[in-house]
Amino acid sequence: MTVPLTHRYEFVYLFDVTKGNPNGDPDAGNLPRLDPETNQGLVTDVALKRKIRNFVTLDREGAPGYAIYMQEKAILNNQHRLAYEALKIKPEDKKLPRDEAKAREITAWMCANFFDVRAFGAVMTTGVNAGQVRGPVQLSFATSIEPVLPLEISITRMAVTTEKEAETQSGDNRTMGRKHILPYGLYRAHGFISAKLSERTGFSDDDLQLLWQALINMFEHDRSAARGEMAARKLIVFEHESAMGNAPAHKLFDAVKVERANAEERSARCFADYAISVDTGAIPAGVRVEERL
Repeated sequence: MTVPLTHRYEFVYLFDVTKGNPNGDPDAGNLPRLDPETNQGLVTDVALKRKIRNFVTLDREGAPGYAIYMQEKAILNNQHRLAYEALKIKPEDKKLPRDEAKAREITAWMCANFFDVRAFGAVMTTGVNAGQVRGPVQLSFATSIEPVLPLEISITRMAVTTEKEAETQSGDNRTMGRKHILPYGLYRAHGFISAKLSERTGFSDDDLQLLWQALINMFEHDRSAARGEMAARKLIVFEHESAMGNAPAHKLFDAVKVERANAEERSARCFADYAISVDTGAIPAGVRVEERL
């Protein structure tokens, strides 16, 4: 692995969905998540991180240092035990070793071997204690640019599950169901990457390049009937000259405008209905802007 980052970064990430559900809410019958006051769509930071993790698993499968801590169906205490076994340290019940050097070594092992611990951080203080890490990479919720319209679509499956169902239907053997979609939605999320926190976890420039790849390509490996067509549309990166940063993040985000190409036209139904611009004149000295997508 290379040395930790020496520059701070922020980024604006735009993605869209067509005839799909980008992030269902289990507390609302799996309806697309909404802001109840504005009807703007929401996608959680957790959902975006899940897709990044899945991309890294596919791209770096089996590569040392790129295991995923928060795997689907994982038992986290078993992940913690891997550090103790590798370092030949006997675990204590719910406590790190009293020897501070050994305690730091366990947490450092988790950072070195799990990409998502190194990137996003983790609270690993359960039954088998591996410490706590604050990650350098953080994401906001994604919010749709305009209000979205959830639709409930009836669907038919030309089969039943049991013989009893078949008998009830006298051989018709059909099952009715429903799925929730948005006709279209363009979403915007913000990201933050701290160079100073990367020093603590070992998040490197190689990891950063992998993160950019994941953001650009993660929807290409996450297709499903429920999610419709999802695509990464824009990745605008702000790179600071220093590790501490040269400008407040919100000022950089304000320089990125997403507007309707023609506000008088119909409801937006594709990415071409929007115009994205970056006010380079509003970018302070010491910050470089790069469009990676």
